[in-house]
Amino acid sequence: MWIYEHKDWPNFNWDEKLIGTKLANIRYKQGQLIGKMKSLGFDLEAEANFNILTADVIKTSAIEGEKLNEDEVRSSIARRLGIKQDNYITASRDVEGIVEITLDATQNFSKKLTAERLFNWHAALFPTGRSGMHKIIVGDLRKEASGDMQVVSGAIGNEKVHFQAPHASKLEEEVKQFLKWFNNTRLNIDPVIKAGIAHLWFVTIHPFEDGNGRISRAISDMALSRADGTSSRFYSISSQIESQRKDYYNQLEKQQRSNTNITKWINWFLECLDGAISASEVTLSNVLYKAQLWSKINCKPINQRQSLIINRMTEDSFEGYMNTSKYAKIAKCSNDTALRDILELLERDIFIKNSAGGRSTSYRLPKNDEL
Repeated sequence: MWIYEHKDWPNFNWDEKLIGTKLANIRYKQGQLIGKMKSLGFDLEAEANFNILTADVIKTSAIEGEKLNEDEVRSSIARRLGIKQDNYITASRDVEGIVEITLDATQNFSKKLTAERLFNWHAALFPTGRSGMHKIIVGDLRKEASGDMQVVSGAIGNEKVHFQAPHASKLEEEVKQFLKWFNNTRLNIDPVIKAGIAHLWFVTIHPFEDGNGRISRAISDMALSRADGTSSRFYSISSQIESQRKDYYNQLEKQQRSNTNITKWINWFLECLDGAISASEVTLSNVLYKAQLWSKINCKPINQRQSLIINRMTEDSFEGYMNTSKYAKIAKCSNDTALRDILELLERDIFIKNSAGGRSTSYRLPKNDEL
């Protein structure tokens, strides 16, 4: 039996004693983190929120095997939030769609989640009406004509069914029941637990032909924003799930084949959330480092090319070190101009020359203790 075939579906239950201590610890860490972020001041708080949202958008798509262009994601989020960027670039419709969903879920977390809102999210995910090469129903529930909704793996003729969703004829009622529960503010359920249940519940009913995972994670983010009481995101559950992707799918499959006692799923979700909050400390450190670095730089103005390069080098996606040819390519200037810029930054100790010389000459930014 699948979980939704049990007579007590969807009356979930869990062991409060087994998760109580873990939940209390997470709520404490959430409070500490939000307090730290709020103490940074408006600009640094906005920078932290921007970085987390970028990671969230990229990772929720990566879980589904889709790799988004980080520069497009950053540009799209920055434009929508009114954050100044050195170089805005045009984002693809796919990027714009998932950014729009993420921001609507987190910025407008207090608004009701309705069927129309879900349909709008789904339409934003698939602006061409296709998933890859396949035409799908967009902005509406899947239909009986599309057949059984199964999650399978393995070679043709040797497939393994991980999960089969409820029949299409039941979806309207299933979605109605889910939305009524999600929007009920009188339930005696901790908002963090509610985020975990909502994630599992929506994935289970799988109302759309595609995109159910990304939308379920947006719903989780919405519930977590309610739990935090702020539209700013300071940790990314999708980033943590992506780092545990195999275990994530294993946990979902185990629960689909079990009953409505979801203690194990809630326990796993809390552990994942705990990891996400711990990982956010890295984001906080990076934001503080950038603030110190720019405080040093702003003592004397630098040119636009130098500013572009330094911003690029402080991005998480930047790999390796800087050299003259890489500088010239990124800044779109000649090698001679690049070298002059680099020498100026070296003189001000904004660039540090690495030990290797000759053609291997490269440069890095100063570390925390070198600022």
